[in-house]
Amino acid sequence: MTEEPAVLAARAARTHVVVIGGGIGGLVAARECAKVGMRVTVLEAADAVGGAIRRATLDDVVVDAGAESFATRGGHVRALVEELGLSDRVVSPAAGGAWLAGIPGVGAAPLPAGGILGIPANPFQEDVRRVIGWSGAWRAYLDRVRPPLTIGHSHSLGRLVSSRMGATVRDRLVAPVTTGVYSAAPEDIDVDIAAPGLNAALTSVGSLSGAVQALREQGAGRAAKAPGSAVEGLEGGMSVLVDALVADLEGLGAEVRTRTAATALAQDGGRWTVTVRGPETGEPDAAADAADGDPVPEETALPADAVIVATPESVARDLLADGVPALASTAAAESPEIEIVTLLLDAPALDAAPRGTGVLTVPGSHTAKALTHSSAKWSWVRDAAGTRHVVRVSFGAQGEPAATAALDDDAAARLALREASALLGVPLADAALLAAHRARFTQSQPASIIGSAERRSAARAAVQAVPGLAAVGAWLAGTGLAQVVPDAVAESDRVRRNLLFSGLSTT
Repeated sequence: MTEEPAVLAARAARTHVVVIGGGIGGLVAARECAKVGMRVTVLEAADAVGGAIRRATLDDVVVDAGAESFATRGGHVRALVEELGLSDRVVSPAAGGAWLAGIPGVGAAPLPAGGILGIPANPFQEDVRRVIGWSGAWRAYLDRVRPPLTIGHSHSLGRLVSSRMGATVRDRLVAPVTTGVYSAAPEDIDVDIAAPGLNAALTSVGSLSGAVQALREQGAGRAAKAPGSAVEGLEGGMSVLVDALVADLEGLGAEVRTRTAATALAQDGGRWTVTVRGPETGEPDAAADAADGDPVPEETALPADAVIVATPESVARDLLADGVPALASTAAAESPEIEIVTLLLDAPALDAAPRGTGVLTVPGSHTAKALTHSSAKWSWVRDAAGTRHVVRVSFGAQGEPAATAALDDDAAARLALREASALLGVPLADAALLAAHRARFTQSQPASIIGSAERRSAARAAVQAVPGLAAVGAWLAGTGLAQVVPDAVAESDRVRRNLLFSGLSTT
């Protein structure tokens, strides 16, 4: 017969799970374990939890300094938001739309409507032709009369687009989207992952533009919308979600430690030992201790029945090197270094949102890869800023270091101001800059990169083969909350089921 709930409850109460990493993946995984009564400890090496979700205060305006929204696909993030009682904070972006900048011979123009990943359904559509010109439109039209050849077997988005519709469509329409959304070139994007159903529709219809039109008419999943179009945010910023998760964890009896790093993992007889260094062990600043002539305190050991690693890939691989030797055979991904410089501006010329809610750039045309006019995109930011404007300028992409990387904060802010002026088509004097904030990220490789799925599956299998261990986060789930959240739920559920039901009779 099935074990009595009291038996499972008692076992849960005796179980200790340590979660290493306080990003969204770690916090969600910790919450899933704490919900069933397990004792949970979250260790975060940084000063604050949240990972890619961060807040910044510019003068008196609190804004997102990292992730500013979540994709609605799958409904997983929205379900979490509702569970945490934040439904009334959900907001949708303004319908202003994005622009393209750095178009040869044109400068800037609205991002054409009706495409998928920038691929147009009709190359002669006026807003498309404005970007690619008559020659580009006629070259793209050849897609309609070309023989099928190897249709349906292309993995590289860039090669598919250039072979069917020409380099101009690839460079001016598709590359700005993939660089802005995925921080990657079109050649590195897997068609079947980024635009599910496109290859199949191409085989059926016989042309790439026709396949785009067919998918949009069918409403075929996420491919029916341009990336980033189906998103929502939270009034007050995405950090509201982090705050709610921490409050819920603490209400469930979990412990969240910041400035506390896990330096090693070891397993012995089914139990884990996590070596920890941080304020809880008496070492917030080893250099200060040494300067005072006091010995540096030794690291302490934290016992656990299971460990969930929720750190960035490089940290995770270091921690798991001894316990999961098979992980070494899975190649580490190249992770782009991204910087976001957020500006608070006194710029009345931006009142009319001259270039919609944001700008994507043709690669090579600007030092910034994208810009978001936050106070035009989000009503709550506009209300908080009053007569001022908030603009976010993004730098860096796969294989391309951020142009701000070697600059100090002041120089980075001045560069971001110059880029904002160029991208928005509005003169912005130095005096317009009221405040600035700079955030640096190591962005995990997107799931849509060619070969990423196989690499992630191999890494996940290596971790899952070790009892009492899981790893979550963007490096395994793919970037974006819509992927990280359900993955963290699934992995933590696997761990807690094994802990609760191992050795128990279920008949």
